[in-house]
Amino acid sequence: MDFRTLSASQDALASQTADALVVVMAGDTLPAGLDKTVAGLVKDAIKLGDFELKAGQVVTLTRPAGVKAARLVLAASGSSLKAGRAAVAAALGQVKGRGVSHAAIALVGFEASLTESLVEQTVLAAHEAVYVYRATKPSAPAASKLEKITLLVGKDDAKAVKAGLTRGQAVANGIALARECANLPPNVATPTYLGEQAKALGRSHGLKVEVMDQKAIEKLGMGSFLSVAKGSAEAPRFIVARYEGAAKTQAPVVLVGKGITFDSGGISIKPGAGMDEMKFDMGGAASVLGTLRAVAELKPKINLVVIVAACENMPSGNAVKPGDVVTSMSGQTIEILNTDAEGRLILCDALTYAERFKPAVVVDVATLTGACVIALGGVRSGMYASDDELAASLSAAGEAALDPCWRLPLDDDYAEGLKSNFADVANVAGREGGSITAAKFLQRFASKYRWGHLDIAGTAWKGGAAKGGTGRPVGLLTHFVLSQVR
Repeated sequence: MDFRTLSASQDALASQTADALVVVMAGDTLPAGLDKTVAGLVKDAIKLGDFELKAGQVVTLTRPAGVKAARLVLAASGSSLKAGRAAVAAALGQVKGRGVSHAAIALVGFEASLTESLVEQTVLAAHEAVYVYRATKPSAPAASKLEKITLLVGKDDAKAVKAGLTRGQAVANGIALARECANLPPNVATPTYLGEQAKALGRSHGLKVEVMDQKAIEKLGMGSFLSVAKGSAEAPRFIVARYEGAAKTQAPVVLVGKGITFDSGGISIKPGAGMDEMKFDMGGAASVLGTLRAVAELKPKINLVVIVAACENMPSGNAVKPGDVVTSMSGQTIEILNTDAEGRLILCDALTYAERFKPAVVVDVATLTGACVIALGGVRSGMYASDDELAASLSAAGEAALDPCWRLPLDDDYAEGLKSNFADVANVAGREGGSITAAKFLQRFASKYRWGHLDIAGTAWKGGAAKGGTGRPVGLLTHFVLSQVR
């Protein structure tokens, strides 16, 4: 999509040329200085009962008198960033599929401090509005005609608008990559495919990328990771990609993604209903690759390493069994009590591998537990952190990106259930606090650096009629990485 900015006074909106003029207004009164023609049309719509200056209200006027654009879309908004994003999305929903190829958008009545973030969210809302999955669906609706958006901005806002536009485009591209990878069927988005996507990113963005095959993984001693891959005919892949934007002496941020491209549950097989959605179990891998793309486009002065452990979890005569004991890369032995708790088994070896980079911080991202879905639903991702400062940074990044998370505890008492009579640790505890005990398992392998964990089981995809990947938490992760620039 082509995004542009045009310097335009708030009192000269009616003269703007576009297929649709979208005016998003914050507050419950007409913004001061609003174009007289537009203000008059707003008043008329209110008198007719077609519109209210109340958050959530939206109306489209066709060929409005005195306005050059063929359509005028009026959207009322609250004053917050979240409300602004919702209003823009609602307004764009009015023009989607209606032959509009060029929309001009004016954001009026918002605090100047919100401009940069609001522009970023406008870009993201526009990309969301036109997204249609079609990779394996020839019958999908034709691509949206909405191809160009002009942001009408004041001269004083030019710098903030440019920054928001740049970041918004990068995050949108990252979300698009993550979303498309997640939506592809598991016979297409295999571990090999994820490796190919990483290599393609390396070629297009000048990144260092290494994709290791099974022999290389075996040499590393990743017995826990490989135990999960044993039951599948698909070969595992261990992906390491590096963006180097700072001096080599600067410790990198490391993001680790869970890449289970299909999760049957293994021998502890899942119920059949909804199992097709287990193609989304590589949402963590998709999101860190998407974040890598966003960061590479923004080019911040930071070093970033992205690690993906990718395989399938399938039942077969070769598959790992409940009661098996495996040896992780760290040397710790693990009793596998449930083969459907496989994400932590691949992540623990990836976390040990991350030690070699002497990282400033490591954050792993995984569709890890159904327990997190029960706790937080699909609104916030579960977040764990080894220290308060890191937790605050992750939380702030989520709020800034409108991709929120919520911190959950890491009390040592929660690890009691992971004790085993036959290994150093069991891979599951009881049902209670399942997301927390999973995090406590991972924490054992992340003791040598600052560590955070995002459980995105509730936020990486949606079910039902809206079934599909969300691209979360690319926004959160991108803002977090940018916040670490020193």
